[in-house]
Amino acid sequence: MSAEIICVGTELLLGDIVNTNVQFLAKELAILGIPHYYQTVVGDNPTRLKEVISIASQRSSILLFTGGLGPTPDDLTTETIAQHFNTPLVEKSEVIEDIQRKFQARGRQMAENNRKQALIPEGAAILPNPTGTAPGMIWQPQGNLTIMTFPGVPSEMKRMWVETAVPHLKSQGWGKEIIFSRMLRFRGIGESSLAAKVNHLFDLTNPTVAPYASLGEVRLRISCKTTSETEANTIIEPVAQEIIKIAGEDYFGRDDDTLAKVVGQLLRNKKQTVGVAESCTGGGLGGMLTDIAGSSDYFWGGVIAYDNRVKIFLLDVSPEVLEERGAVCDIIAQQMANGVKKRLGVDWGIGITGIAGPGGGTEVKPVGLVYLGIAGPNDEVESIKCTFGDRSRDIIRYLSSCTALDKLRRKLY
Repeated sequence: MSAEIICVGTELLLGDIVNTNVQFLAKELAILGIPHYYQTVVGDNPTRLKEVISIASQRSSILLFTGGLGPTPDDLTTETIAQHFNTPLVEKSEVIEDIQRKFQARGRQMAENNRKQALIPEGAAILPNPTGTAPGMIWQPQGNLTIMTFPGVPSEMKRMWVETAVPHLKSQGWGKEIIFSRMLRFRGIGESSLAAKVNHLFDLTNPTVAPYASLGEVRLRISCKTTSETEANTIIEPVAQEIIKIAGEDYFGRDDDTLAKVVGQLLRNKKQTVGVAESCTGGGLGGMLTDIAGSSDYFWGGVIAYDNRVKIFLLDVSPEVLEERGAVCDIIAQQMANGVKKRLGVDWGIGITGIAGPGGGTEVKPVGLVYLGIAGPNDEVESIKCTFGDRSRDIIRYLSSCTALDKLRRKLY
């Protein structure tokens, strides 16, 4: 038996709304140990929705619908499901009473079209909506097929899932086993290189190991199916430790760890501080550091030195070097790092200067060329040359900040 998530709404297809519902439900299904192999997004079109239902009902035993339960003409989920299974809709008086109470509590009069939300397929049970006007349903129209519908509003859907759907599924025997995952995170190594190093682990069946690439890092997910989180940790941890040992310093954290969070903890442990001098990143690195609660313990501040005059007057960058070599070079990155370190009185200074594009590049200094400077506690200063290629401005700025954090992380070990 497996579940399938079907999200209804033309706005999802157009990209007007980020589909957070599917992510939430996918994680919740894993917690309950319910296999989940398919996700579908379909617009507010009854013909196409019926096609989706026909396919999904043949390959999955639990269908979870979100969206299309409102009072307007394009909200067609409930009636389309009923039509597909040749079942009449019946009006539930208790739903109308509930909707009326909610409107009265808000000092409003229920519109006539809200009565549509009280129509449920004959034989289906109401899935109550504590906060909104659109109830869902729990229905077994045939054999071992279970259908659940939820409104598209994430806050309403989540509460209905927790308060009604989960208890129902557990009463059907689900939740005795869980699918538990641990995500290991790496920086400084490509997906293919890391996969080659841990290739022998991809044949494991419980736990399983799978690679994922994302901008600025690589991830390995280790998953297992078991009866408790404690047992899952017992199964997963030996594999995690083997991978961490193989990856060495390229491994930086797990699950919700970020580079900024890990760097912050290392600085806190060493009782050291950092300041930043940013040109092409325009405050992006400082933003990452201050995203972490309590970062004032180790991050003292920064200078956005976009104009060369700021580099000279606030960071003591050499006008002669700027004139001779330009702002994007190794020496300027070093001087920016050393300048902010001295100006703020911190243990570590980081300087970033580069060409984020889309214009401004030359054959000698193309778009994507970035220099990082790192000044440390023992007066050592170094620079790192990065070539991020002709990518978008935002990506170059993001990767520059990530790389700076990663270089500092390695020095703090």
